[in-house]
Parts: sequence; C-alpha cells; structure tokens
Amino acid sequence: MTPVRPWTLSRVLPALGGWCALAAQLLPVGAPLRAVVVAAFLLAGPGAAAADWARPVPRPARGPDRLSAAGLAVALSLAFAVLTAEALFFTGSFGAARAVLVLAGLTTVLTLLPRRLPRRPLQQLRGLRRRHGPHRGRDRRPAGRPPVRWRLLTVATVLALSAACGASGSIGSTGSGGSGGNGIGVGSVFDPSAPAAPSAPAAAGAPLPVEADQPPSTGPWHQVFRDDFNGSGLDRGSWATCYDWNDGGCTNAGNQEDQWYLPSQVSVANGKLTLTAERRATTGSDGKTYPWTSGMVSTGRDQWDGTPRKTFTYGYFAAAIKTTGQAAGMFPAFWLLPAGTRGGLPELDIAEFINTDQYADLNLHAEAPDGTNIDAHYSHGPVDFSAGYHVFGLDWEPDAVTWYVDGVQVFQVTDPNVIPTVAMEMILDLAVGYHQSPPADVDRTQVDVDWVGVWQH
Repeated sequence: MTPVRPWTLSRVLPALGGWCALAAQLLPVGAPLRAVVVAAFLLAGPGAAAADWARPVPRPARGPDRLSAAGLAVALSLAFAVLTAEALFFTGSFGAARAVLVLAGLTTVLTLLPRRLPRRPLQQLRGLRRRHGPHRGRDRRPAGRPPVRWRLLTVATVLALSAACGASGSIGSTGSGGSGGNGIGVGSVFDPSAPAAPSAPAAAGAPLPVEADQPPSTGPWHQVFRDDFNGSGLDRGSWATCYDWNDGGCTNAGNQEDQWYLPSQVSVANGKLTLTAERRATTGSDGKTYPWTSGMVSTGRDQWDGTPRKTFTYGYFAAAIKTTGQAAGMFPAFWLLPAGTRGGLPELDIAEFINTDQYADLNLHAEAPDGTNIDAHYSHGPVDFSAGYHVFGLDWEPDAVTWYVDGVQVFQVTDPNVIPTVAMEMILDLAVGYHQSPPADVDRTQVDVDWVGVWQH
C-alpha cells in the first residue's frame, strides 16, 4: 500500500493559524495581538501549506535548505495573498475578514489534500546513487539534499508572475477616477478598494460622466436633499453660513486658520454657489483680528442652542465642485460633522483640497474602541480640479464608507468599528491659512459649487 503524508503538528499548524487569524478579526481595531496573528498567517500560512504538500520528504535537514524552504513559503504566501486581494477587489467584495477567510479556507484545503509518498524510501534512492558510481555525475546536487519538485517551482513561478502583474495593474488603477489620476492611500487598518479601469478623462467644461449626478447602483434610493442654486440668493431654510458656534461670524480655531467666516462671502447667482475668500482684516467676536474673510455654508444651526436645519445618518452625499486655482494657503472642503457634539470625532471628509488643486484628500477620522484616534486617508490625483466641475461623492453605509470621484469608486473603508453611526451636518467651506498662509500677491479667490444632493435608501 502506498504511504501517505503523516499527520504532524507542522502539517496542521498553517491551517490552525488561518482560523486563529480569522478569529482575531473579532479583536478591537489596532489591537497588537490582532495585527501579529494576522500578519504571521499572511506571511507564512498558505505558502507553508503549499510547500508541505508539494515537497518530498523528509524535511530539509541542512541550514541552507531550511532557509530556502522558508523563503519559498513566504513568497508563495505573499503571492496567494495578492491574488486573493485582487480577486476580491475586482468583484467589489474586498474586506479584511473576507480575505483572511478565503486564505484560511485555501490553507485548510492544502493541508487536507492527500499526497502519495514514493513506495521506496528516499534513503534507498540515495543509496542507489552512491552504489552506481557512473551515474553520480548526472545529478550534481549535494548528497542529502532532496530532489527538486518541479511542480512546486512551476506553481511558485506562475503565482509570482501573476501577483506581480496584478499588483502593477492595481497600482496603476487604484485611486484613479474619471479624470485618470492616480492616488496614494494610507491607513493600516483600512481596506482601500481598487476600482475597475476608469473611462477616459472628461475635458474641462465637458459634460460629466453618465450617472455622476446619481448615487451608485447599490440599491433603491430616494433623494432627501437637493440644491441646484438656481435662485438669486442662498436658501436660508437649507443653509446656515457658519458653524454651530455662530456669533457674528465664526472660524475653526482648532486649525489656527487665517479666516473669519461671514455671510457676505457667500453668494448664489448664475446657477452656482460661490464661496469667496478675500484678504480683508476682520475682527471676530472672540476679539482676535483675522487677516482674511471667507465664506462657508452648513446644514447646521444659526446659534449654539438652535436646531440644525438638516442632519443625515447614512446616505449618498455628492456635490459638483470647481476648486480654487490659487491653491497655496487655501483649504476648501466638502465634509460631514457630528450634529450632537458640534465638532470632534467622527468626521467624514468627502473631499478636501489642502494647499493644492491637483489632489483631493478623502478621509475618515474616528475614535477606535480603545479610545485612540484612527485616520483613514486617500489622496486622489493628480487632476486639475480647478479647470472645471468634478463630482465628489460619498456612500455612507453601516458596513462601509465608499468615496467616488466623477462617478468612479476610488476608496473604501469597511471596518464597522470605525464607521460613524451618529447624525451629521453637511458643510462646504473655504478655509485659509491651514499649514501655510497664501502668498503675498494673492488677495482673493473663490470656490464654485454647481449642485449638492443627498440620497438615502
């Protein structure tokens, strides 16, 4: 009877590690044990199981052989992880727990997969080579090293090439939007979602991509808020012109910004909302003098003890925005702020332009279960966002937050532990002097908004 692989601890350990990594997903986000267990499995588990199934026995006894086997296991594990991530990305179902589940299942299959061993012990084969001297020259491997199993090398090569090609393709497409730019994502506990290849960029002023003025097709929607700014003035039933701490104007003192917001810097005409920043010294109600005066709108309150005009919990938020071409020293933003706490976390930044008109920052700021602050960040570009209108959208769901630019998905956060669950106010503003002040020769700039809409299921 042909012998089969014996059940040993080293054989079942990779599969056990996979299910431990899956169980670790129940730990709080950022927990060191969760990170260590998942990283150890992703680096070694699937590859070790594949190598154990494919190699001959006994195990390598020499140091170099053991090192080579470990390197091969890591390479195979990384290839499996990349291919799994790509498959989930392209099917729109990527998630950390889902990826670990797939890899744990694959590792378990490789562990359970039977493999018949040679009928003749490997030691006898080595003895034959030693006894038949004339044939020794045909095999120049050092005595004691097991023969190469070519199917393992073939599988490893195919996986490595596939992972490399797929990864390079993902780098080219991740973060690219309707305007064909690439982006940079940061955040170890978050899962950026790689979109499919976008369509060709639209020229400045050309019609926006189809469906950019509609929510994504993730279920039935109904519109709960819309302003096309077709009137002759701001709809004060929908918008305030300051934060909730409005008292003769306002500012964001936490950012040490240079502007004082006033209603006079907000205008509606020719079918658009315009927020204007001017180098004009203004004394705020806090007694400080601010070198710039600027404009903002919010669906919040007129005063601290007032009632917010409109708040939203979940939904798709979108606006067509043309940012300022005088980017240095300017900080336009389209974002959501908690209505209950009037500031603080959590915060959803649909699009921020911090001293740039080439990159849109997409952010989720939240507090982890252990009280630490966590930031998910993605920088989408380069695109000249000041050359024409672009649609920035955010789909806020209980299990995911997804960002869109011109109707194309560019970033996603899927960790439910950090996704906001509180009612939020919607804000559009043009801050000045965050991180740097504008150049001395810049005295005025503006941001235009063509429309704003909110949809909910």
